[in-house]
Amino acid sequence: MADVVVGVQWGDEGKGKLVDRLAPNYDFVVRFQGGHNAGHTIVANGKTHALHLIPSGVLYPQCKNVIGNGVVVALDALAEEIKPFGDLKGRLFVSERAHLILPHHCLQDVRTEGNATRAIGTTKKGIGPAYQDKVGRVGLRVGDLKEPKLLKEKIAQHLSAHAHIPDLPTLTALEDYLNAYAPLILPYATDTTALLWEAIDRQQKILLEGAQGSMLDVDFGTYPYVTSSTTIAAGACSGSGLSVKDIGKIIGVAKAYCTRVGLGPFPTEDLGQVGAHLREKGHEYGTTTNRARRCGYFDAVAVKYACRLNGCDEVALMKLDVLDGLEEILVGVGYENTSPNLEGAKPIYKSFKGWNNSAGVSDFNALPKEAQAYILALQEIIGVKIGAVSTSPKRENMVLLP
Repeated sequence: MADVVVGVQWGDEGKGKLVDRLAPNYDFVVRFQGGHNAGHTIVANGKTHALHLIPSGVLYPQCKNVIGNGVVVALDALAEEIKPFGDLKGRLFVSERAHLILPHHCLQDVRTEGNATRAIGTTKKGIGPAYQDKVGRVGLRVGDLKEPKLLKEKIAQHLSAHAHIPDLPTLTALEDYLNAYAPLILPYATDTTALLWEAIDRQQKILLEGAQGSMLDVDFGTYPYVTSSTTIAAGACSGSGLSVKDIGKIIGVAKAYCTRVGLGPFPTEDLGQVGAHLREKGHEYGTTTNRARRCGYFDAVAVKYACRLNGCDEVALMKLDVLDGLEEILVGVGYENTSPNLEGAKPIYKSFKGWNNSAGVSDFNALPKEAQAYILALQEIIGVKIGAVSTSPKRENMVLLP
């Protein structure tokens, strides 16, 4: 069976730490959507690892890591990310069906964002344009690199379809770029769907790792301020080739507060001292862009919606310790002035008493009573069991609830 980890807020929930914690129990960890706009941070053995494309099981030698067909791959970014790990052959597999992010996709992303009447706040990594080419049936895929004779023809077709775009590279320049990275990436390229089917047949365990968050889903998020892929659990199947019948447990991940990067509605955002406290204490700066994240209180309405959307069996609550030191903690339990994408929504809050000294705790009963009450209240409000609570960036500081 395959279990799924998905974010149930606006991304940056702490999925990387949870997947890293769960990975020893799995044979495969699979990224199923997004690109190097994602940033999963893991702190293990005193070292911080920032992952963007490589799945979060890479720190365990026994774990095989798969970049699925639903991911868009920047060859230069992937090659750079592989470097610190050395040779990952036999441990990293990249889908031949995964589409490529090309250098002009990034330029197109920057230009589109800069000229937009209503900017989205993208990472400008070329993610959207690459997915546009995929849907438009003019994209290039990892598997195309295996056939040099056909590659030139496909590049010509691709460039012809983009003739209207400024700063388009020449055929030779794009061919040179792809040929330069092909030897670095092709050793990892394979039919990952067949690989995962074989794993299922052998009754091996698979963990599917989502990127971004449910509130950024292209269909069900705060459109148009969303990413370009399906970030919810349903995308785990289309982004890997597994069947819905292969899916077992679905775990949602949420921070004990809430953050958002980029523009768009954020009902519980706090622009005052609390928001500043969360940003600085929680080190809320983008792993990919280093942009300061917008910070605010836990939005239980959004999380409950996302849990229903994903069919979450349980939720992991991350970064509880960041709330240490606040006298009062608010939770959004309803909205005024709602709209389909939360534009203009004003939160209705419920107040909780703050606490200190939750940092580093690994036992529920050792948490401050106020923190225990907060966790149990959130569980009741969202209607989904909270199965784990993180109390520091360290791998070992995780409270497991019965």
